[in-house]
Amino acid sequence: MHTLFRDRSALPTPRSDPTRARVEDGRRAAGAIVITRGFKSRRPHGDPGRVPPGQYVTDDFPVLSAGPTPRTPLDRWSFALRDVDDRELASWRWGELLALPSSTITVDIHCVTKWSKLGTRWKGVTIDALLEAAGLDSPAPYVMALCDGGYTTNLAMEDLLDGRGMVAYEYEGAPIEPEHGGPARLLVPHLYFWKSAKWVRGLMFMEDDEPGFWETHGYHLRGDPWKEERYSGD
Repeated sequence: MHTLFRDRSALPTPRSDPTRARVEDGRRAAGAIVITRGFKSRRPHGDPGRVPPGQYVTDDFPVLSAGPTPRTPLDRWSFALRDVDDRELASWRWGELLALPSSTITVDIHCVTKWSKLGTRWKGVTIDALLEAAGLDSPAPYVMALCDGGYTTNLAMEDLLDGRGMVAYEYEGAPIEPEHGGPARLLVPHLYFWKSAKWVRGLMFMEDDEPGFWETHGYHLRGDPWKEERYSGD
């Protein structure tokens, strides 16, 4: 069992924020982040053109968790785009999301805990397609991803556009398992994988960048693995 924070203490409780009262109700109790077993004893570093500094390659797909895994029934699932005051601009139920134009991509993913998994295949709806369906044209420079369990992470809009980000609902040709963020997770593979927020339920547009849950507790605001932007100050 390992924690991901520099002081190696138990997972802290997310901060209170009145603009996110809707998601704060779903906060999980504080607990330790658990990495599932299954790591290989050998840790190959792989092609330096594909594997960022400080990373090793694994064929496994480790799971990091903090408390119970959210399991929202599909008939109660929805995804929304929201303005900074948490007002809904557009939303889709599960069937409506699957009816939108989809994309399939094969990408390498890199976790801040230093593992990289190469050639992963995902299917979902790009952020570009969502904005087009909603009739929105890059409405703000930043977004906050809102997730089941009350977790959040901040992203620059430029990191989501031009096919760089999607709401993914399939992994390797099958529905994404809840432990890996299903039924849908954000996928932003050019950033550390915590930015590919699990159990994503919406994006809130912001004029100014501000930290989400993980960033409030010490992670980098952007998280570029090629620059080793793991923690604030890196």
